[in-house]
Amino acid sequence: MSAPAETAEEVRGSASFGREAWRRVWRSRTARACLAVLAVFTAAAVWAEAANAWYYCKDVTPPWQAQNLAERYLPPSGGHWLGTDGLGRDVGLRLVQGARIAFQVGVVSSLIAIPIGVLLGCLGGYFGGRVDDGVVWLSTTFASIPGLLFVLSIAMVVGKGLLGVFLAIGLTTWVGVCRLTRAEVIRQKALGYVRAAQVLGFSSLRILFRHILPNVVHVAVVSFTLRFPAAIGTEVFLSFLGIGAQGQPSWGTMISSARLRLWQGMWWELAAVTAVIFAVVLAFNLLGDVLRDALDPRLRTAAE
Repeated sequence: MSAPAETAEEVRGSASFGREAWRRVWRSRTARACLAVLAVFTAAAVWAEAANAWYYCKDVTPPWQAQNLAERYLPPSGGHWLGTDGLGRDVGLRLVQGARIAFQVGVVSSLIAIPIGVLLGCLGGYFGGRVDDGVVWLSTTFASIPGLLFVLSIAMVVGKGLLGVFLAIGLTTWVGVCRLTRAEVIRQKALGYVRAAQVLGFSSLRILFRHILPNVVHVAVVSFTLRFPAAIGTEVFLSFLGIGAQGQPSWGTMISSARLRLWQGMWWELAAVTAVIFAVVLAFNLLGDVLRDALDPRLRTAAE
């Protein structure tokens, strides 16, 4: 009868902590503003994904790819809120499609990097010994490779396109997550609740993934809010170099084409892309700070 009671108590404690963390986040005006920005960004990405799929299934040229040389370099107006580019394509529509690509890159690359980093960090931090030596050696080896060259090499081996970007960013950004998780697991392993679980005869995997992992999950959550904008920035850079998204309105390709006409006074495309990237990255970074304060058990205890 003790096991079900313990499980119910853990579930109630986890739910209570989750509600308290959400209340802490929602009380922050900064967090609410950031969530609003990210909600708009997510809604735009979802809409763009649906629109892109619809036009692809219909085998019709989408409006953000349709060229109209008679409307080249139109400034922002009622017909084109953000103006047009050098081929007469609507900058606003292309900007929304760029949000789709940025969202894909941020989510997929984070889903590759964070599980790898958390898993290796948990194993190395808890078991120590040769396991920890192997994790430290692997993370140090990856960290010693120049990041840009590693990203470029993976992207070139896999091929131009988003698949190469996904793998390149995901496989080169897990090291920081691994180190943070490992350090937190080592700290948690020395606390009393872990020693009590060991005395009670719980298995190492149960202690690690059922007791320690919930107390270090804030590392993964905060890392996601930091990895996401970093992945977007890397994708923009790769697309700017012509290695990322091919034949699609990525923010990087938009910057690459807009910079050539900036000196002629055609500023609107570059200004729109820069403003959107700045807003998304700033929102993620500020939200990450708030989430860290709300989810870190040490900070929560100190506040109480």
